[in-house]
Amino acid sequence: MELVGVRLLLAAIVAASGAAIVWMARATASGRLRRNYWAGVRTQATLASDDAWLAAHRAARPATEAGGWAAVVAALAVFVVPADPEGLLAVPVLAGVGVLLVCVLIGARRGVVAARVASDDARSR
Repeated sequence: MELVGVRLLLAAIVAASGAAIVWMARATASGRLRRNYWAGVRTQATLASDDAWLAAHRAARPATEAGGWAAVVAALAVFVVPADPEGLLAVPVLAGVGVLLVCVLIGARRGVVAARVASDDARSR
């Protein structure tokens, strides 16, 4: 596959992944994507109730969405990186995916804390 094809493939995969994360962060935080076992922050705390699920995803949204947008930007950066050496093409991809991973983990942690607070509040009522 020529270098343009590689760039297009990498950019498409990374951009689609980032866009999916942005959509999921927004959909779970708004309540459109309800409690489930397939998408979102899925821990014992977040799955405990609908209130815990929503609180978790509202808390997780800013960091998670930022990670998704970082991946989209990294996908665009694939076209800016010089062709030689070829290994240099991996730099924006790995950087974008790395930032995405860190942001998702930060969002998940914030979400679990928020879910626990929501569960504690529900128990104290």
